[in-house]
Amino acid sequence: MARFRPHQCNPCPDRPACARGTAARTVNFLPQHLHELQAQNRANQQDSQWRRLYATRSGAEGTICEFINGHRARRSRYHGHRKTHVQHVLTGIAINIERLASRTTHHPHHPRRPTTFQQYLDARGLTWEC
Repeated sequence: MARFRPHQCNPCPDRPACARGTAARTVNFLPQHLHELQAQNRANQQDSQWRRLYATRSGAEGTICEFINGHRARRSRYHGHRKTHVQHVLTGIAINIERLASRTTHHPHHPRRPTTFQQYLDARGLTWEC
């Protein structure tokens, strides 16, 4: 870790791009093996195959986010793992039914925007319908 005092930072011409406010700048350095691992991971992220795999992951994470935030899955209305598991399974079924119902053309309200996972399936020609 490197800490710079205000009298060291203030005369620097790059200060507006480096630090905000009146406080001085603190720079953290990772140990060498962690820095090299981080650099390797960032280089791997530029690969098109990695991006395809991440697109799949982001679709799944969007689904989980909808489950957690849209259906209050962080709190269970039951006690115990078994009952909580049943609640999660039933909520997942309800989400799937909601998604399938929103894909029909004769639905009375406007369908919601497709999730990232639905866009992923649509882009590859995979269907939701049985």
